Amino acid sequence: MCLFIPKFIPLLLLSALAWHQTDSSRILGVFVFPSRSHWMMIDAILNGLLDRGHHVTAIANYPLSRKHDNYTDIRVAPIYDFWKKSVSVDSLFDLTEISIHQMLMGFLFPIGLQTAEHGFTRDNVREFIQNDNSHFDLLLAEQFFQESYLMFAHKYKVPIVTVGSFGFGHYMGPIMGMMNMYSHVPHEFLHYMDKMTFSQRMYNTGVSLYEQLLRSIYYRPRQNAMAQEHFKHLPGPLPKITDIERNISVILLNSYYPLTTARARVPGMVQVGGLHIKEAKALPEDLQKFLDGAKHGAIYFSLGTNVKSSDMPREKLEAILKVFRSLKQRVVWKYEDQSIKGLPSNVLIKSWMPQNDILAHPNVKLFITHGGLLGTQEGVYRAVPMLGIPVYADQHLNMNKAVAGGYAIRLYFPNVTETSLRWALNELLNNPSYQKNIDRVSLVFRDRQVSALDESIYWVEYVIRHEGAPQLRSAGLDLPWFSFALLDVLAFGLGAVVLSVWLLKKLVTAVLCRSDKKRKAD
Repeated sequence: MCLFIPKFIPLLLLSALAWHQTDSSRILGVFVFPSRSHWMMIDAILNGLLDRGHHVTAIANYPLSRKHDNYTDIRVAPIYDFWKKSVSVDSLFDLTEISIHQMLMGFLFPIGLQTAEHGFTRDNVREFIQNDNSHFDLLLAEQFFQESYLMFAHKYKVPIVTVGSFGFGHYMGPIMGMMNMYSHVPHEFLHYMDKMTFSQRMYNTGVSLYEQLLRSIYYRPRQNAMAQEHFKHLPGPLPKITDIERNISVILLNSYYPLTTARARVPGMVQVGGLHIKEAKALPEDLQKFLDGAKHGAIYFSLGTNVKSSDMPREKLEAILKVFRSLKQRVVWKYEDQSIKGLPSNVLIKSWMPQNDILAHPNVKLFITHGGLLGTQEGVYRAVPMLGIPVYADQHLNMNKAVAGGYAIRLYFPNVTETSLRWALNELLNNPSYQKNIDRVSLVFRDRQVSALDESIYWVEYVIRHEGAPQLRSAGLDLPWFSFALLDVLAFGLGAVVLSVWLLKKLVTAVLCRSDKKRKAD
């Protein structure tokens, strides 16, 4: 029996498939911040664009995960070791104790300025800036302390899409024409939740405004000076970096519900958290055998790409080893020193671990993590309860969110002892509520109209198709700051009230005086 299909149906199907297709475009990517974890997200986007037939030229620290004929690599080499050159602490674990001011002025701002300058001074990058006359359709850049490189958008006269690998940052609101709601959206470096007390709201507002002030009077002027210096060969006066920032069309944010605070956002702020997560691959033979044989389950322990377990103080290490030795579960530990002494037989260490694939193994029952954004997303996606030991930046907020969701326990690193660690592990492994809660949260995190990668590619192509997509741009970007914050309206309202009260007082005084005069005359 033959099924009759009208002749116009195939045509409609082809039209639908081609509706969002963008012709092959030339995209310039700039990703000079030397963090491998950040690169995981960027690598996924670049591969997605290449698979769609686009041509990509990228200034980056790391090679693309696979070879592609349409990819041109301008490598920043050697990679700048900012942990040794820019961070003035003896150990990264000391960052647990620093203030917001120290985090910005002694850590993030120096890293941003120094890694940006390092990229500009590479011979191949300098040659590209000064002599390349290619045509590009879009600048794709990382939205993480590298603002001076946005000058490429002026050089090539192209729209901008940025990648917020750090997730939501309070500084992003003003550059996209949006007012931050400090009343219920905590600063990314604070451990507050969205329901804050009065004192927390006061402190959250103060910290957020203080960062904006530091960015305005200290950080952005230095990034602008750097851009003016390295692009000075371009004809005509160069725009300020702050003006270029206000023309960013879309920010692809490494965040997604329920792992981030619900908040207002403009159309150009698109959440694509978790796009780096891929289908699990087969594990190396030794890891596969070790985890397959974990009849009581296994624990995966990693403090990420930057914080090294081998740098922990000796007393912390000894407490951890003592607890691990007493467990019936097996432990897979990202530990960077193979010469460690006293390693229990139920613990397997490696300096590098295929984290995504390990967390997907059915015998992994618990994830000990520093609370980094990518690792937290992977743990939630794979529905593995977590023991968080945050060290710096947003790690505290990420783990507090996990604790509030009921799928994690958080230990303050200075308070990690044999007693506290043993209690936390026993609670997470033996209380089924943690698994139940993360199963629920994982379902929410996975529930999307389209995949995070498809969402990212759509918006990149959307901006190219619509030549910068000015329809996404908020008119608030064209207002002076006092008008944007409605201070002029507030001042007018207060002035009107004061004037009304003054006039009423004058009128009452005049009436009373006239009445008094009349009474005296009578």
